[in-house]
Amino acid sequence: MAKRSTLGNVRTGLVTLLLFLLASTTAAQTTAGSPPQAPPVPEWSFRVAAATYIFKDDDNYIQPTITADRGALHLEARYNYEDMRSVSGFVGWNFAFERAVTVEVTPIFGAVVGDTDGIIPGVELTVSFRRLEFYSEGEYVIDLHRERRRFLYNWSELSVWATDWLRAGLVTQRTNTFFRPRDIQRGPLVGLAAGRFEGALYFFNPGSDDYYYVASIGMSF
Repeated sequence: MAKRSTLGNVRTGLVTLLLFLLASTTAAQTTAGSPPQAPPVPEWSFRVAAATYIFKDDDNYIQPTITADRGALHLEARYNYEDMRSVSGFVGWNFAFERAVTVEVTPIFGAVVGDTDGIIPGVELTVSFRRLEFYSEGEYVIDLHRERRRFLYNWSELSVWATDWLRAGLVTQRTNTFFRPRDIQRGPLVGLAAGRFEGALYFFNPGSDDYYYVASIGMSF
């Protein structure tokens, strides 16, 4: 009787082991045969901003900008940027390099129509190191009707984030949208950030008669 009991236990163990191996093999084959998962499709992200130019001896105006990004693709539209009553549109490609210093570069190409008609190559650049940040957007407007109106535009900011929501620094601008005696205007800036919202106040040419302010506000979603 002992031998029969032992043989029965052995048979039961072998059957259990066989069933376990069979189940494991079936599960492995099912996993291996599953189709590969497609990478997630990048979602769109948007930013809407408006900069109000405030002069003491000229008409104030608003310069809105709308951007849309999906993965590396970058789209952008502006009004009153290259010239008053002019609309410009761009398509670009985002590149990012992250080491000790983070560099984000977006070459863009577009066109403007309105009081100025032309084509525009340009670039947008952001360099960040800890709490120090440099931002610059530059473009060369090739006027299709007036060669003398071809112009190199640039807006640059160098700022330090004192906290996660407060920054201060310097700004420079070279523009042909309005006339000022100085080729490059410059001044201090202070900016705030809270969630999806951000704002900044710029004071150009302090201490001179051609000073003016720019107040900007933006929202990302």
